[in-house]
Amino acid sequence: MEELKKFYNLLYRFRFIVIAVPLVTIIIAYFLVRNLADQYVAEGQIATGIVDETQILTNNADKQESSVIREFSNLIEIMKLQKIINLVSYQLIIHDLTEEKPFRELSPMIKDLAEVDRRKVLNNFKRKFANRETLNSFNAEDKELYEILESMNYNSDFILENLNADRLETSDFISVKFVSENPELSAFVVNTECKEFVSYYTAILKENQTKAVKFLSDRSKEKSDTLNKNVAALKSYKIKNRIINLLEQSRKMYELSAEYERRKQDAEKSIIALKGAIANIDKQFDPNQRRYFEASLAKINQDLVQSKKELSLLTEKYIQSGFEEQYLESIDSLKEVINKQIITASSKYIDNPLVQKQNLITQKLNLQIEYDIARYSLSSLKRELSDMNNRFDKLVPHEAVIQSLERKIDIASREYLDVLEKYNSASLEASLSSRLRQVQIANPGTEQPSKKMLLIILSGIISFIFCLLIFFIIFYFDNKIGTPRELAQITEIPVLGKINRVNSASLALKEIWSNLNSNPEMQELKKQLRSARYEISREMVHKASNTKGQVLNITSMNDSEGKTLLVACIAYSYVVIGKKVLLIDGNFEHPSITENSNSKFFIEDYLKTGNLGSSEFSAGIMVMGNRGEDKSLFEIEDEEVVKQRFDQLRNEFDIILIETPSLETLSKAKEWNLISDKVMGVFEANQSLSASKKQHINYLKSLNGSFIGWVINKVSIDTNNNKLAGNFNANLIE
Repeated sequence: MEELKKFYNLLYRFRFIVIAVPLVTIIIAYFLVRNLADQYVAEGQIATGIVDETQILTNNADKQESSVIREFSNLIEIMKLQKIINLVSYQLIIHDLTEEKPFRELSPMIKDLAEVDRRKVLNNFKRKFANRETLNSFNAEDKELYEILESMNYNSDFILENLNADRLETSDFISVKFVSENPELSAFVVNTECKEFVSYYTAILKENQTKAVKFLSDRSKEKSDTLNKNVAALKSYKIKNRIINLLEQSRKMYELSAEYERRKQDAEKSIIALKGAIANIDKQFDPNQRRYFEASLAKINQDLVQSKKELSLLTEKYIQSGFEEQYLESIDSLKEVINKQIITASSKYIDNPLVQKQNLITQKLNLQIEYDIARYSLSSLKRELSDMNNRFDKLVPHEAVIQSLERKIDIASREYLDVLEKYNSASLEASLSSRLRQVQIANPGTEQPSKKMLLIILSGIISFIFCLLIFFIIFYFDNKIGTPRELAQITEIPVLGKINRVNSASLALKEIWSNLNSNPEMQELKKQLRSARYEISREMVHKASNTKGQVLNITSMNDSEGKTLLVACIAYSYVVIGKKVLLIDGNFEHPSITENSNSKFFIEDYLKTGNLGSSEFSAGIMVMGNRGEDKSLFEIEDEEVVKQRFDQLRNEFDIILIETPSLETLSKAKEWNLISDKVMGVFEANQSLSASKKQHINYLKSLNGSFIGWVINKVSIDTNNNKLAGNFNANLIE
């Protein structure tokens, strides 16, 4: 709250500036905007067909919103192309040069042209428009045309500045607006811009579509030829290598190989088993019986052997044919013949004594036949299996070549179909009319609400805020100390009182205390002096054992902080309460008290002689001046002598007030502090603390309790707008 109050006081102090600046700004703004022409806006709309499903034949369901936004942005930027804007400028100037009622009055540059030159300029603009040419500023003729456009304010900068094109929310339409001082001019620019834009975009779109269709047509033919070449290469390779269906052939060969392998394993098992069974039967016959048996059956055995050979041949053919059924029937028939021959051989063996082994002989013959069949089959199976493996190995290279050719055909086919699809889509788009068209014609523009009053009000508000901002910056960076509270907080030293700035050329102390002066300023000063006297007396009594004849030094950090006036006022405030006061001028460099009081009794004389003489009191105050020479206290007399002289003064006076030099004099001020009881500082308000002043404050804090506090002087009164000091060359004592 304290900071807000301080900021408010700053604003109040400069209230006339805060009020005057916005008023002046408002007046200036009024004269600037009063002649502004009224503005008329015309609007037209263009349908793009980008998101209008009634105009879309192809499937655009997956089109992303970002893609749609990008397409609209491209269209809007095309509308602002220099070549299109130039066409609008051409038509504007052609209209004004040919029509009886131009949009604008002809510029002085055009009026100064002769009729022949004006006609030449018109023809040049018409030629530029017909050829869709832009202006080249490096060409002398084009430069003249551009200057003419600029003189009429029909140049591209004017059009682009007042032209606004934007998408209507998320619709399929682009809104085109133009603002000018003429309603018909606004409508003419909008309609011309839309017409030229649609014409330009349609032309480049058709050109690009034609190029795309031609390119895709050539590309599809190229891909078709590539596909046909690959198909022909595959066909030729299959015919050359007698391959009908490689996959089916390889599968069949694999199945046959597996079947041959299984039958081979079965034949090997049968041979081993049959061979063992025949050997076991042979062990049961002796050689004699065997010769008899074989002799009696020689003819039958020969027939049986012949039948076995035929069976072996049939079996081999059966295997080689891939186990065809027709050979299986012949084999079964031949097996029945062999069985009959075996039965015949058994019937011839009637009179042999070994009839009991007839069954063994028959069994052996059957086993022998089966053994021979299995042995012949095994040999054939091995040959066929080896031949099948060789044939299968020959298919492997064909498989790699055919896969490569088929892969090429597949790639070529997909590329051809992709190009063909794009070709069909491009052909369809090229066959359709342009989807871009103007759906709303711009009518003469409607008048816009006047912004004159708004501009005037804004100028006042902005200037007022600017003033507040400037004063806030001044306030924020202002580190000056202006109040007792600020002084106490920053220095951490008590403040005994404050004395307002007094704007009086003459200050009569008697009149203040005798109530003869009714000036409110003097009355306030009297209250402040009483408060300061009370605080000083309390500090002197509280911090000293002897209250009789105390010596109080009054110092400051700089010269001209008002010590002289303050010391005189405090001295007289003690006289009022009946105190015997000695006022010593200890400032040898600036003896203001000596000069204002006209005292003839000097501190130098007293320190040397110790004699007070017959000096009289003036208004209850004895003033001891100095001769104003450049010297310090201890340069006049020794420190011990000085202390003795002041002990003598303590017995004569109730209080001794000494105006000492400022702390800038260093030792001159510090020597006085050695012989005083207390030290009080005078601080002039509205000054900041520099590094040297902070050192002086640290010194005062180090006086071990002798420094009793500040009296802040020359405090600005809240109601006083004048921050400058008054003339304090006052009469201290009357």
